[in-house]
Amino acid sequence: MNPTRVVVYSKPGCHLCEEAEATVQQICAELGVGWERIDIHDDPELMTAYAEQIPVTFVDGKQHDFWRVDPDRLRTALAR
Repeated sequence: MNPTRVVVYSKPGCHLCEEAEATVQQICAELGVGWERIDIHDDPELMTAYAEQIPVTFVDGKQHDFWRVDPDRLRTALAR
């Protein structure tokens, strides 16, 4: 299993989250990179921090994007 480099904070029923997760899944599969989805409903601090920005994408522990994931930008970040 590949180490997790990408984390997507999301919540169920969010169409932007579904789009972002699909993009992240595709890019990570292409590059052999692990990723993880975290439901912000499971953590009150995450809910407070990201409720208005989801989906929020982190790469290597640093915030990368929110609302939408640009595939080219994600590929570039993962190439480092």
